Amino acid sequence: MKPHLLNGDQHEIYESLGRDLSNSKEQNLFKNGSATSPSSAAPILPSKPLRRATPWALPEQGLTIFYGSGNVPRLSHYFLPRLLLQSKRVLFLDGANSADPRLLARLARARQVPFELFNRQIEIARAFTCFQLTELIARVPLFIDSFTADVLVVTALPDLYFDEDISDWDARVAFEQAIRDLSRLARQPLTIAIFSAATTFTPSVSRKAFFARVCRAADEVWRFSLDESGKPNLICERASATARLEPTAALAK
Repeated sequence: MKPHLLNGDQHEIYESLGRDLSNSKEQNLFKNGSATSPSSAAPILPSKPLRRATPWALPEQGLTIFYGSGNVPRLSHYFLPRLLLQSKRVLFLDGANSADPRLLARLARARQVPFELFNRQIEIARAFTCFQLTELIARVPLFIDSFTADVLVVTALPDLYFDEDISDWDARVAFEQAIRDLSRLARQPLTIAIFSAATTFTPSVSRKAFFARVCRAADEVWRFSLDESGKPNLICERASATARLEPTAALAK
């Protein structure tokens, strides 16, 4: 199965943020309703819900999935300013067409991060089909040869693989390859963060296990939810042994 990649006359698959021409507008981050935990994932941690001691922070290493209902891929933006202030370089594989320079610029101003840092320290590769996302994940080692990344962000995995226009067989082959490649990457000194709205979808029977499969491959699993005031918080469903956690509360702005 050979992925169909857009040619240079249509779109640049690999582009710097400074060349991003996206004009998407602010949208609601969540839809009504709450997400449910993947049935085959690790059991939810006992006692009270927990969150990371430092809000909007990623683990130092390994593969972490953040999920919930609605536009969770867009929430990936809120983790970026802290990474840039730490001089981290980010490779962003955008499978949800969520990368928004306007939101990034606003976050940069709010946190007094020079927007030029986003241009120098973030590279974006867009995928419009699951085949393209699988191909981009496979290319990560080549990308890192020219852009030494500390953090890999992936959005819409496995969301893109639920596309009903793609056969179950082809979707499964592409998905399994992506998971294998991500598992290999997770063994390197690299932070990998997946942002998924998979629980918003109702996939076919043969694809229902995709999300649980991603969760099993992850070192940490976190779920976004809304508190009573409508603010997002992160609930830990699986944490690494080194994670510094505390009782959950609304994430700091």
